[in-house]
Amino acid sequence: MNVTLNIPETLPSQAFDLSIYVASKLYGDGLLTAGQASQMTGLSKRAFIEIMGKHGVSAFSESLDDLTNDLNNA
Repeated sequence: MNVTLNIPETLPSQAFDLSIYVASKLYGDGLLTAGQASQMTGLSKRAFIEIMGKHGVSAFSESLDDLTNDLNNA
């Protein structure tokens, strides 16, 4: 799905990467996996996880089941 947004020209494009911001929010809300979010931004999964902290999103799930699955798949 593609979405078109009208961003004010006064917002500096280098200071704000909309795709990373949106992907971080969707990942943080549990709507995307880290893989899906990284694909949305065009970054590697590792790079996406490393920059999520800048957007206040933890790389760790709050769900015990998700954490257990992550540990089992590591």
